[in-house]
Amino acid sequence: MCMLQHKKRTLLYLTPDKDRIWVAIVLGERAFQLALASSLPEVIKNLFLEARPYAEGRGIRFPIHSPEDLPAVAELLEIKTTVT
Repeated sequence: MCMLQHKKRTLLYLTPDKDRIWVAIVLGERAFQLALASSLPEVIKNLFLEARPYAEGRGIRFPIHSPEDLPAVAELLEIKTTVT
């Protein structure tokens, strides 16, 4: 497992699997709203809408199958790091 951090803030987790990599990320309420208004794929937006809200935010896990899936991860990181 790989944990991506900036200073002491955890941005996301990457977990390898047989034929994919799982991405786990938690967005707070403001970042969640930005994600819904963004150009993220609808499947990711739906995962956030279905995720139960907790004090830490809404957490989701989704698979990365190929390099074509990476722009969505980059956009999520951009959203998460712009909201403090």
